[in-house]
Amino acid sequence: MKTVRQVAILDIIAKQDIETQEDLAEALRRHGIRVTQATVSRDIKELRLLKVLTPAGTYKYATADKAENGLSERFVRMLAESVLSVSSANNLVVVKTLSGSANVAAEALDSMHWPEVLGTLAGDNTILLIIRSNEEVPLVTSRIHEMMK
Repeated sequence: MKTVRQVAILDIIAKQDIETQEDLAEALRRHGIRVTQATVSRDIKELRLLKVLTPAGTYKYATADKAENGLSERFVRMLAESVLSVSSANNLVVVKTLSGSANVAAEALDSMHWPEVLGTLAGDNTILLIIRSNEEVPLVTSRIHEMMK
């Protein structure tokens, strides 16, 4: 649950300006994750989140380290920890994740903006990636396998 929660935190702060721990806890609750302020505080510390100044003159939480495609290295690591297996058939890739992790993992994969991926669908523990062509499937699966290392 901790990994799912921390991936959700990284996703939330990437999409929203979150000013306080209370705001973050509320955003997590809207995502269906029940959390206390103390847990949010520990997660912020573990994720090494910083408060940065926004153009509007307010502060928001942000990650300190950025990886390729603007994703946090921790975000990629947590995605890798939630993926259990990757398989394919024709132009479809099926990614199995830990229970409850598929939505966050699918959002992470979507945020990569891989041109070969037409779209993703996520359930509780399974993601379906629709790839543009059968020939591009090995490229996508190899990228996912690299992230799992």
